[in-house]
Amino acid sequence: MSDRPPSDPVDEPRQAEDSPETGDRPEGSPAARIRPADVAEADDSGADRAAPDDVDDPSGSSDRRDVPDDVRRYARFTKMDGAAYDRVNGFLRDRTYVTAREWAIARLCADFRTETGVEMTKIGENLPELVPFMTDTYSPQAVNQARAAFEEKVTKSGATFLYGAMSGFFTAEELDELMYEVTEIAKFLLEVEGTDLAATEELDVEDRISEVMRDVRRSSERFRTEETGHDHDVCPHCGEDLE
Repeated sequence: MSDRPPSDPVDEPRQAEDSPETGDRPEGSPAARIRPADVAEADDSGADRAAPDDVDDPSGSSDRRDVPDDVRRYARFTKMDGAAYDRVNGFLRDRTYVTAREWAIARLCADFRTETGVEMTKIGENLPELVPFMTDTYSPQAVNQARAAFEEKVTKSGATFLYGAMSGFFTAEELDELMYEVTEIAKFLLEVEGTDLAATEELDVEDRISEVMRDVRRSSERFRTEETGHDHDVCPHCGEDLE
C-alpha cells in the first residue's frame, strides 16, 4: 500500500508482530508489544529521504526555498524519520482502524488550524516536508477526504466502545483492563508523533479516564435498571450482590 491520495482499502485485521515486552505491562497485551522500532525502521536505500542540502539538485532547491517558515519549524513525526509508509500503516492497522495517511493528516489538520479554518492547501502541498513517511503531495480535496475518513472511523469506534462499556458485557475489572490497554496504545501514538507527557500528566490522564468510565458504567447500570426493572448489581436468581 502506498501513501498516495486514493483511499486505502479496508484490510482484514492482522496479527501483531512479536516484539520484546515493554516495562511491567501485562504479558500478552497489545501495549506490551509496542516499541518505537516497530514503527520507525531506517530505510537503508534512502529512497524516500530528502536529498542532502549540499547536493546539486536544481529541481528540488527551489521547492525547499518555497517551504513556508511554519512548515520548516514543524517538529512532529521526527521520531519516524526514515520509516516506510507501509510499515507505519501496518503498525497502525494492527492496533487501530485508521491508516497512516489518515492519522498523519488528522494530526496536521489539528496543528494547522487558524481562525478561518484548516490550511488544507498548505498541508497538501508540503506533506512530504511535514511527515517523513509521506512522499506525495495532496490536493486540498484529498486532505479533506482523509480527515473526514479519520473522523468517521473515530466516531464508529467510539460508538462501539461505549456500547460495550454501557451494555454490561464487561465487569468493572475487565473494563479497567480494557481502558489500560487502549490508553497505553493511544499514549504511545502521541509519543511517536512528538507529544511529550510527564509522568504526573500521564497518571492524571489515566485517573480522569478511569473515573469517566466508572461514571459511564454506573449511569448505564441505572438506566438498564429503570428500563428493565432488574437490578443488574444483584443476581436475579439468588439475590446476591454481583462483583
